[in-house]
Amino acid sequence: MSTTTDSTTGWPTFNVPGDVERIETVPLEERDLPATTYQVLERAAEQWPDRVAISVMPDASRWAEAVSVTYAELLATTEKIAKALARRGVTPTTPVGIIAPNSLQLVPAMIGAQAAGVAVPLNGGLSSENLAKLIERSGVRHLIVASPDLDEAIWAKVAELAGRGCLDHLYLLDPTEGTRATDVTLDGVATAYLLDAARAEAPGFEDPHGPGDIAAVFHTGGTTGTPKLAAHTHANQVVDAWLIAADSTADSDEQATVLAALPLFHVNALHVTMLAPMLKGQRVVWAGPLGFRDPFLYGEIWKIIEHFEVATMSAVPTVYAVMAACPVDADISSMKFAVVGASALPVAVRTSFEQHTGVPLLEGYGLTEGTCASARSFVSDPRPGSVGKRLPYQPMRVVDVAADGTWRDVPAGGVGTLLIGGPTVFAGYVTGRAEDGFVLDHLDKVRDGWLDTGDLARIEDGFVYLTGRAKDLIIRGGHNIDPVAIEDALRDHPAVADAAAVGCPDPRAGEVPVAYVTLTPGADCSEAELETFVAASGLERAATPKSVTIVDALPVTDVGKPYKLALRADAAKRAVQDALADLEGIVEVAGVVADGSVRVVVRTDHVADVVAVRGRLDTYAIGSEVIEP
Repeated sequence: MSTTTDSTTGWPTFNVPGDVERIETVPLEERDLPATTYQVLERAAEQWPDRVAISVMPDASRWAEAVSVTYAELLATTEKIAKALARRGVTPTTPVGIIAPNSLQLVPAMIGAQAAGVAVPLNGGLSSENLAKLIERSGVRHLIVASPDLDEAIWAKVAELAGRGCLDHLYLLDPTEGTRATDVTLDGVATAYLLDAARAEAPGFEDPHGPGDIAAVFHTGGTTGTPKLAAHTHANQVVDAWLIAADSTADSDEQATVLAALPLFHVNALHVTMLAPMLKGQRVVWAGPLGFRDPFLYGEIWKIIEHFEVATMSAVPTVYAVMAACPVDADISSMKFAVVGASALPVAVRTSFEQHTGVPLLEGYGLTEGTCASARSFVSDPRPGSVGKRLPYQPMRVVDVAADGTWRDVPAGGVGTLLIGGPTVFAGYVTGRAEDGFVLDHLDKVRDGWLDTGDLARIEDGFVYLTGRAKDLIIRGGHNIDPVAIEDALRDHPAVADAAAVGCPDPRAGEVPVAYVTLTPGADCSEAELETFVAASGLERAATPKSVTIVDALPVTDVGKPYKLALRADAAKRAVQDALADLEGIVEVAGVVADGSVRVVVRTDHVADVVAVRGRLDTYAIGSEVIEP
């Protein structure tokens, strides 16, 4: 394909920061993009029918046994899956839930669900209660699910949900290697193996969707109570995937290979390692059901990259920290760069990975409400500390949010709340169902087309520098403290691998900062030493953490994003334990996260002065509960 900057059918040059504005000289509507995600695959199969589209490992230990499928074969399976779903009552507005780990049948199932109806991929690691809430809110009655041969734990949860009457149709996915121990049926639920149902269909499928129709609904977060459900149109997904694919830094050769190991219920996996490669006819190597959570993967990672000639991959910082400790025992010269996102990239991780491998790490930025990717870095113009420059057609601005909620633009270089506009802003959160589809509401996240990301940032020379999350600000006696400043100060200590600062409830100040750190392998350092170090770091006095706690690992979500609610819960528990230390009869103090907020639960025995316990708890601005014997 062409690499001219003004072609509407080829790929534009996208190598340096100035290319963003040059790409925008061609209106997006003239870019000849597919109208729907199904048409992305359809076009790929027409242009490159015999190219390998996906190679899927049964698991990381059997990477050499990966099963490969061409684009023509992938389309043939996908269209039959879509027809099988439609035959069983799925219409263009019918939500089709998907709960399964990455596997050979999951990719055509995902696109087939979007072609016949609306895909609702869900994290199988969520509790049965949260899954039930999401299924009810989205109106899912048709569910594509891992068979017990593929994932026993997921199947057990789904069987429980089916027993409650939550579902009408189940479509089971086999393991990648195709083994099936027994056929499974459930009373009261129409149950079929998805591939068996698809094989009964004739070839050919008429796509019923247009660009503005809802393609998929993704849950955000996943561990902060019941997640929200964000709806993406086909245009949202196709445009964002095209912008990712247009990054010609990824390859001068369209047949480059991408390594995928993030779960397909996450927007990064769907857009960066599924749809974007399809737009260029590239091969994607999927690393089995456990993905980056498979410990065996890291012992074989460099051999896998050599064998499949992987050009790039996308992962979270913790993955690259582990890879930096894995001896390079293969030829990895095919690897041009690796993409990192989801959380801040510690300098130590970047340095160790790049020195260890010679492969540059490029930071990216995005969020589910912005479809996926909204900014990325450049090999040609590295800007340490920045997540990159905005992608074309996605304008960004920084505003100050006043007490009454109004926005005021911040001068260039100033810190404020980051806003994103353009065609990748999501369609809204699913708040219910109507006869003609979803009930959607932006819930004040979008105004006049601008998405409030909730991230604090500054923009310098077009590059975005994140400074924290608005909701993560620590407010000490009315004074706003940015946790990033504390975290950066601690990361300057040679023994610290990573750090996270959160607010700890305090009776007088409301909350005070505390910090948690992990140490580099082999480091010998005490918490007292770190507290002394950070106190002398030059932080303002109010930002100096009251305590520094060394932990084995900082908590993260299933896709590797920092999970600070768990740290806030631990900090609240410690504060309450200290406050009750002189009282008798305290059996247990626990910090818990419930519906996105922190609560402290105190269990007492018969000798406890419950009135005194409640009195002390009342001095903290947190939810609390006392359980008496």
